[in-house]
Amino acid sequence: MSHAVILDAQSLGPGIDLSAIRESVTHLEVFEQSTTQQALERLTKADIAIVNKVVLDAETLQQLPNLKLICVLATGLNNIDLETAKAQNIEVKNVAAYGTASVSQHTLMLILALANRLPRYQRDVAAGEWQRSDFFCLQDYPTLQLSDKHLVMVGQGELGTEVARLAEAFGMRVTFAARPGNEANDQRPALDDLLADADVISLHCPLSNATKHLINRERLARAKPSLLLVNCARGGVIDEVAALEALRSGQLGGLGVDVLPAEPPKEGHPLLEALSEPLNLIVTPHNAWITPEARQNIVSLTATNIRAWKSA
Repeated sequence: MSHAVILDAQSLGPGIDLSAIRESVTHLEVFEQSTTQQALERLTKADIAIVNKVVLDAETLQQLPNLKLICVLATGLNNIDLETAKAQNIEVKNVAAYGTASVSQHTLMLILALANRLPRYQRDVAAGEWQRSDFFCLQDYPTLQLSDKHLVMVGQGELGTEVARLAEAFGMRVTFAARPGNEANDQRPALDDLLADADVISLHCPLSNATKHLINRERLARAKPSLLLVNCARGGVIDEVAALEALRSGQLGGLGVDVLPAEPPKEGHPLLEALSEPLNLIVTPHNAWITPEARQNIVSLTATNIRAWKSA
């Protein structure tokens, strides 16, 4: 017998089939959203919790003696008190590499849009600048041909490797930087040694003490003023305020982010306010991962995790 509860099914978005999970358990309860307090009530009889972003803290887990497995519908585990879970003999499983195609596609979209100054040209077309032009095209903002340009990647996991493969199809030269904080033991060149030659930097690393504000004011000052900076990793890996200042002053060629330090950004954020300015700036709402294929893959991988736990 296995009683599973999904606490925040709505986070998977519309049109997702939960059959694979349903067939892996004896009984499945599905809630669209849950607070931490509601999670405590809803998991009382469950031995399997399935959760995306609901916080399961120490106090909550300590009151759930029946719980034996937590399946996280994501790669990150920061919403689970892992130390308490271990003390309670609760196994925690996540899903990885479910959205490689989706996120790499989104990353290339940001790079291509920034390289072609899409935010600025779209603004001008909407404002009627093309219609009023004396010439057949607008060319106020020189675009960047990606062929032969240098893409520096931070993060050489499955996702970073796929982004590199796609970039190479455009003729880009790709270099992976050493893992931040481990440069002395890494055969790859340090980010600081690559900055001056980088045309594009794309970030695919976790947020940690070593990567917080990895791209900061000092590093931006040493980079080309034409540099395109893309972050589809975690908010806070770049110092967004410093990057915005560099963009406004012409010391950064373009900025594209899919993540912010606080999500959703209910208190606002300087990058969101800057979207009304004529800048080569793109902010997407943490949706690089949301293709239907990627979201359905989360369900399949979670069902696999449940079956593996039950057979162990």
